[in-house]
Amino acid sequence: MKFRWKTLLIIVVLLGAAGGAGAWHWHKASKPLVVFRVAAVTRGELTATISATGTIEPEEVVDVGAQVQGQVLSFGQDPSHPGRVIDYCSQVKEGTVLARIDDSLYAADVQTAQAQLDQDKAGVELAQANLQLAKAKLYDAQRDWERAQKIGPSDALAETDYDAYQATYETAKATVGVNAAALDQAKTLVTAAQAALLKAEKNLGYCTITSPVTGVVIDRRVNIGETVVSSLNTPSLFLIAKDLTRMQIWIAVNEADIGSIHPGQAVIFTVDAYPGRTFKGEVGKIRLNATMTQNVVTYTVEVNTDNSSGKLLPYQTANAQFQVSHETDVLLVPNAALRWSPQLSEVAPEDRDAFIKMSQRKAGGRNGGGGAAGGSGGSSDSGKPVATTERSSGYSGGGHERGTIWVTDDGIFVKMVKVRIGATDGTNTVVTSDKLQEDQQVVIGEMQAGENGSDTTNPFAPQMFRGGGMRR
Repeated sequence: MKFRWKTLLIIVVLLGAAGGAGAWHWHKASKPLVVFRVAAVTRGELTATISATGTIEPEEVVDVGAQVQGQVLSFGQDPSHPGRVIDYCSQVKEGTVLARIDDSLYAADVQTAQAQLDQDKAGVELAQANLQLAKAKLYDAQRDWERAQKIGPSDALAETDYDAYQATYETAKATVGVNAAALDQAKTLVTAAQAALLKAEKNLGYCTITSPVTGVVIDRRVNIGETVVSSLNTPSLFLIAKDLTRMQIWIAVNEADIGSIHPGQAVIFTVDAYPGRTFKGEVGKIRLNATMTQNVVTYTVEVNTDNSSGKLLPYQTANAQFQVSHETDVLLVPNAALRWSPQLSEVAPEDRDAFIKMSQRKAGGRNGGGGAAGGSGGSSDSGKPVATTERSSGYSGGGHERGTIWVTDDGIFVKMVKVRIGATDGTNTVVTSDKLQEDQQVVIGEMQAGENGSDTTNPFAPQMFRGGGMRR
């Protein structure tokens, strides 16, 4: 009887073991394996840049307008192409006639002003003659009055005659003063007439539009027969660029990046007209009149560039990159390695306590190992910490920010490596750590695979990939 109980117990234990083994094998077969995607740590050089777009502008542009109103009668002759009139791309010199406006009214104004000046000049001559006549009468009255004073009122000179001589003298003296004032008034009228004539002649001269500088006509904004009206605003007729061998790029830079921009900074840029060709320039100045669009503050940065080849044309769009920093002989890791974060079950046992503490700090709103110190950390859909230290424009952390990357040796667990984060070019980031070496494999993501470790999904179907701390 005792033997039967032992035999039954052994059979039950064996059946339980067999069932457990079967369940374990079934669970293992049904659960997909995790395959880590890795990339090697490299050593090389990195240039951190800030990317922005701008517009190519001539370095100095003169807007030629009309100071009078009237109908455009004709254009001037193109100096570089005899027989042609001024048009787009015409090479002009200072003083070159660009256009002529109907001057008939202004010529009449000149004639009227000239006639008025001649009349006022004649008035000056008349006033001068009247003054001389008054002075002569004054002299005669003065002599009579002096003789009357010597004789005095007596039997030889009646008292009424004495008073008459005195009155005549006083009247003659006053008449001289009136004629002197009339002469001054006549001279003032001449001055006014001369100013009116000068104004009329200037307006007549303005009917001939000339180039104030030597340059290239990049825009003609009027046609023959059109009437230009100059009232509150001066109508623009031509736009002339002084020197197209020197160009500027006006680039709007976000206020978050403007602190990394300074005069003399190197800039490289491309234009769509020449794919694959890179042009060079440098920062000239940063304009202080910021603009705000949808609560985004931007500053205009002027970038100077040489255009001796003539390839760059005004108002092309330039895709520019400001070179913020350049480092050589540094360790580089893909940015995805700084964004990726594992599940707790994937962390090596010796690092799990540190990983849990890091996750708790992140959940408490403080910056953990997965995020950069002082930076803008992020979190995945599962609440795990994710480092977000890079900016799309390129950012130089200066080695003061901290992050976490994960390395794998056996393909089953990942180990934590703390690093200091430096500059990034948007693809790779400079890192510093005593525990990180060149060619070491860092995890940048993971995917699900079958039992044999190979990808079981259709190559043309979406893959089950997890990166940046996000499991799909």
